[in-house]
Amino acid sequence: MLKTYNLIQGSITECLPHDMSVLLYICPDENERKTLVDFYKLDAHTLSSALDPDEQPRFEFEPDHFAVIFKRPKSYSGEDRLLFKVSSTGLFLFKDKLIIVLNEDVPVFDHKKLLKILSLNDLALKIIYSSISHFMEHLKIITSLTESIESKINKSLENKYLTQLFTLQKSLVYYLQSISANGTLFERLKNNSEKIKFSQEQVEFLDDMIIENNQCYRQAEIYNNILASLMDARASIVGNNLNILMKTLNLITIGLMFPTLIVSIFSMNVEFPLRDQPYAFYVIIGIALSSVAAVAIYWRKMGGR
Repeated sequence: MLKTYNLIQGSITECLPHDMSVLLYICPDENERKTLVDFYKLDAHTLSSALDPDEQPRFEFEPDHFAVIFKRPKSYSGEDRLLFKVSSTGLFLFKDKLIIVLNEDVPVFDHKKLLKILSLNDLALKIIYSSISHFMEHLKIITSLTESIESKINKSLENKYLTQLFTLQKSLVYYLQSISANGTLFERLKNNSEKIKFSQEQVEFLDDMIIENNQCYRQAEIYNNILASLMDARASIVGNNLNILMKTLNLITIGLMFPTLIVSIFSMNVEFPLRDQPYAFYVIIGIALSSVAAVAIYWRKMGGR
């Protein structure tokens, strides 16, 4: 699917194809890929890499354009089951146009940082920068989910909550790898700023991107370390909850064993004291209840061990 935009007075506006300076391709089909390769002279391998979620960030100089592939968080859906994935985005910067290639339909131009855009270079850098903000937003969501799952683990005996924590930790590992790879890309962009023809303001913006990406990486690393250190503790909590449940069941079993024994003895078809007494039933019930009380008192004195 193709969407066309134009850069007018520092903002991005959707427009007709003949006025376009920005082309947004979302999951391009075969015909659109053919157009990108044949008409715009995009490298077929680079184009495929931009749609590959496992591709590493990189940039390449082509005869008539500059290509950048960077990582961003993939849109989360309920089907992912708490697994936050990453995806790739391709930017192909020409002198008079910018081609953006995505493998899913996500909002690209509604980020608050996409303001006061003076050139296509500004737009390309700010689109790359928006990925950092998206990573930060997802980290906050992961933290919130972790806290919610932790509160459930304290009361649960099920393994599914531990599995959910493991899935979140797996997501953080993917994020750490992607954020680190993006950081390497940003450093290389800065080192090649003259060749790419970035202005001094754009180089300074790249410096800010590198700083914020490093902060994002450190935050993700802290979350990952905390989650990893808590996994063993949460597993111990589940085991302790199971021990408490088994102890309670043992107490109930022992408590029922003595009254059952007493009633069974007096139910045998033999002669026994109080057999002909009218109050024999109440005596037997009293003895049975007394045995339950004795077990409870003994258990309490032993400290519930």
